[in-house]
Amino acid sequence: MNVKDVVANRFLELCNERNIKINELANISGVTPSTAYSMLDKNRRDISILTIKKFCDGLEITLGEFFSTPEFDNLEQEIK
Repeated sequence: MNVKDVVANRFLELCNERNIKINELANISGVTPSTAYSMLDKNRRDISILTIKKFCDGLEITLGEFFSTPEFDNLEQEIK
């Protein structure tokens, strides 16, 4: 699994935990739904740190909380 897949999966996981749809996350984050869906599309995976920050703000979590998961910690081994 690559970094973009882990980012997309993390947002899906957070949406599921909060019982919101990705469209709702886009709206509360001030991001267009098309931006949110392009991030999730395996063929596109258009992900920027600015979008991640906006989504984190919408979810009322820090970037540190977002990235503090075993999936991100284990990526280092896959990148080498």
